[in-house]
Amino acid sequence: MLRSLLDRGAIGLITTHDLALTAIADELAPRAVNVHFEDWFEGNEMRFDYRAKPGRVTRSNALALMKAVGLEVGS
Repeated sequence: MLRSLLDRGAIGLITTHDLALTAIADELAPRAVNVHFEDWFEGNEMRFDYRAKPGRVTRSNALALMKAVGLEVGS
């Protein structure tokens, strides 16, 4: 789908929580690139810096997010 959109001249942003999908941008380079925001928790609230940084995100916040909403998860 992304390849088809790019072939038609589309521009935009695609977001995902699936880190494996970030490989698609490598296959579509230089027409697509990975960027990420930094995030952290303050108490039970997730915060973002909203500054696009080059490359894939380097860590997952999934466990911290699940804990923040009250789910019991392992470390």
